[in-house]
Amino acid sequence: MSQTLISNELNRIERMQSLQLLRVVSIVTFLALSASPVQATECEEGNPRHHTVAASASTVHWGYFSKNQEPVLEVRSGDFVTLEALTHHAGDDFDRMIKGDPGAESVYQWNPDGKNVERRGAGPMDASIHGRGAGEGFGVHIMTGPVRVCGAEPGDVLEVRILDVHLRPSGNPAFEGRTYGSNVAANWGFHYNDLIAPKEKREVVTIFELDSSGGSVWAKPLYSYRWTPQTDPFGVTHETIDYPGVVVNPETVTKRPVLEGVQVRARPHFGTMGVAPREADLVDTVPPAYFGGNIDNWRIGKGATMYYPVAVEGALFSVGDPHAAQGDSELSGTAIETSLTGTFQLVLHKQSELKTTRLADLHYPLLETEDAWIVHGFSYPNYLAELEEPQQSIYQNSSIDRAMRDAFRKMRHFLMTAEGLTEDEAISLMSVGADFGITQVVDGNWGVHGTIKKEVFMPR
Repeated sequence: MSQTLISNELNRIERMQSLQLLRVVSIVTFLALSASPVQATECEEGNPRHHTVAASASTVHWGYFSKNQEPVLEVRSGDFVTLEALTHHAGDDFDRMIKGDPGAESVYQWNPDGKNVERRGAGPMDASIHGRGAGEGFGVHIMTGPVRVCGAEPGDVLEVRILDVHLRPSGNPAFEGRTYGSNVAANWGFHYNDLIAPKEKREVVTIFELDSSGGSVWAKPLYSYRWTPQTDPFGVTHETIDYPGVVVNPETVTKRPVLEGVQVRARPHFGTMGVAPREADLVDTVPPAYFGGNIDNWRIGKGATMYYPVAVEGALFSVGDPHAAQGDSELSGTAIETSLTGTFQLVLHKQSELKTTRLADLHYPLLETEDAWIVHGFSYPNYLAELEEPQQSIYQNSSIDRAMRDAFRKMRHFLMTAEGLTEDEAISLMSVGADFGITQVVDGNWGVHGTIKKEVFMPR
């Protein structure tokens, strides 16, 4: 590692607040080790190692979590992992988001002879329910992984530190230096049955452009078009956006200028990230729950840390659904769906060591940022165990009321467990010092997040 790089990193450390020093030391360790990645296969103790997993047809699983999925990598606690994550909306503009990108081309490859990634969702492989395709699209996100963590067992907690996030540049030389993303006002969006022109149901795709170097913080609208029926290489016509990976034929849509004079601040983050659930062999990636998954909180980006309760041996961590920007609620059904590369440090906390820590009895996904703790409430905290035919019925049973109730209960638990407050103290503090917001209303299992600032708690 060059002396300039070391000097720059140390200068940055000096500017960080004391609470972040431990993490910055971890980043420096990563930089020193990243020159020679090693694939760890054993759980013996040793210095942290850095691993890289490129996105390809052999390293992704599309539309589902599975406790039976073969890991693409095995790491030890403390190791660093760089994971490439592809958007499942790249087909909205093939030339800008797939063409010339070997990883994206590998994953999206689909012709009359077959698909490189056949299963796309947790549904039946023979498409016997709707005839849409293998997996039926019951789950849509392209997930890189899973990564197995040595020694992880049910009851443990996996800490995922998001050390860095980069936009994935377009692989097409015609668009060098730029990254593109797609926002879709989709049929699953909160707005869809409340249009001013109700007789004109429509799905609208808006393409955004970003500076892939990160030199600009803005995402700028490029053009939009209305979805038209698309026929996939197997001859199935998709009247709406109902199956992941269908590439739009540009000759069938009309591109229009859109949102002139508007720019959106980029907030790169991962919409879907988590560990494998225990309840079923195949679990749809769309509804989030205790294992994390499709939480869609824009705060889950660089510098943040997520904590997940481990449900199966090895944890089986995966990441996908990368976003360039999103507002709370994700109203139209999507964010700016783009492709990102993230660098993470995975730290395992054994159940036997949690009793006197903030992570004691953690049974929900917990987010830590530089200045806050954030809990995630859902309409059903574990819909997989709470509902009959859960992966179908969750879509008809969500409500913000239930999600708010769950967020309240989780914040109460966190304040009583992590901060040692009584129930009455926790309720008072929540009312005067915590903020609750709508995370999303489009993922089947709707979400409300509760935020408590660290500054509330005086040094002890």
